Amino acid sequence: MKIHFIAIGGSAMHNLALALYHRGYEISGSDDKIFNPSKSRLEKFGLLPEKIGWFPEKIHTDLDAIILGMHAKNDNVELLKAKELNIPLYSYPEYLFEQSKNKKRIVIGGSHGKTTITAMILHVMKGLSIDCDYMVGAQLDGFDTMVKISNAPIIVLEGDEYLSSPIDKRPKFHLYKPHIAVLSGIAWDHINVFPTFDIYINQFRMFKNMISETLIYFEKDKHINKLINEKTLAKLIPYNTPENKVKNGKTYVENQELLIFGDHNLQNLNAARLVCQEIGISKEKFFQHIKYFKGANKRLELVKKTEHYTIYKDFAHSPSKLKATTYAMKKQYPNRRLIACLELHTFSSLNENFLKQYANSMCDADTAIIYYNPKVIKDRNMKSISKDLIQASFNRKDLLVFTKSTKLNSFLKSITCTKKTLLMMSSGNFDGILIEELF
Repeated sequence: MKIHFIAIGGSAMHNLALALYHRGYEISGSDDKIFNPSKSRLEKFGLLPEKIGWFPEKIHTDLDAIILGMHAKNDNVELLKAKELNIPLYSYPEYLFEQSKNKKRIVIGGSHGKTTITAMILHVMKGLSIDCDYMVGAQLDGFDTMVKISNAPIIVLEGDEYLSSPIDKRPKFHLYKPHIAVLSGIAWDHINVFPTFDIYINQFRMFKNMISETLIYFEKDKHINKLINEKTLAKLIPYNTPENKVKNGKTYVENQELLIFGDHNLQNLNAARLVCQEIGISKEKFFQHIKYFKGANKRLELVKKTEHYTIYKDFAHSPSKLKATTYAMKKQYPNRRLIACLELHTFSSLNENFLKQYANSMCDADTAIIYYNPKVIKDRNMKSISKDLIQASFNRKDLLVFTKSTKLNSFLKSITCTKKTLLMMSSGNFDGILIEELF
């Protein structure tokens, strides 16, 4: 099989390219920008394009299929050539479904927790030597790629609600047609695509109606409960926060010490346990392996730890994620000063009309900090936001706001208290701040 990737440098795209390469497919690709880790990983296997840019001559009738990434535009010259030659064209979720038609499909959906729940399931299945395919939104310890395509009978898919491709405006998780699914929670996000909450929640309604066997859902989410009360054909299994205790900075569930912590993570654990139960994995076997789970990349990831301080980084960027993550950190280290820093980086978080959704989301932090780069707003042709607007939106007058990474870096390094926890939250990278060197 000869497969060409338009926008091969994307996180999901380059992992799918690597997965198909390892399966023996002949892979080519193009992109107008490729950064690490995608660049070095593609280069390692000889898949890095020789030149950056789009080249219609790469599109020819010898290709069996073309996979189109979100980074490409509607008028991309390679895309137009592919349409002209009538070459089979897929978004990457379409292609994943095409490769999993004869498999048991497990799809993890929700506004938050998707990556962690998927990672937990894969961690346990790997520990038990259960063969499965997968797609997960972060690099995991012990896994070479974020995507695997083989002849395995099961596939576990992180079900993102964002759009599938520039020419396919369906949410990704609408394409997977799950047998077993999880809904972890619903909190408005991606307002550039779903301008009202009703439009956003309807995507989850449609997803729920596609589930053919079992829906595992967080029973404390009022929006999910509203959907559940509508006609639902799938078997319903609710979950909640499991009984737990925190002692000397360690969290215990079922008398088992865990490496993860926080109510949100423990809810994710319960969802993963119930999915594993549905495919025949007992609670005892689940806990034998989940106790070694450290977490997915940038999901409450421990960066540095000493006797007196810890540094964590997290992907949290939406209001619900931010609130859950700061609360979890304060609960885990109640006697330390919590310095929580959020980078406003997504379209939603930088939108003045959406900012009010962040009210009281950082109330558990002793020192709360917001960072954003005005250039990002300008490049996206968005309306500028002010320090006063941000403070009012977060409902916190002592909120610190930085717009230059150098000044933020200097401030964080100047904090002198000994008992402290630093929590750096972003879907970006704070414009190159080296988090591990802050303390």
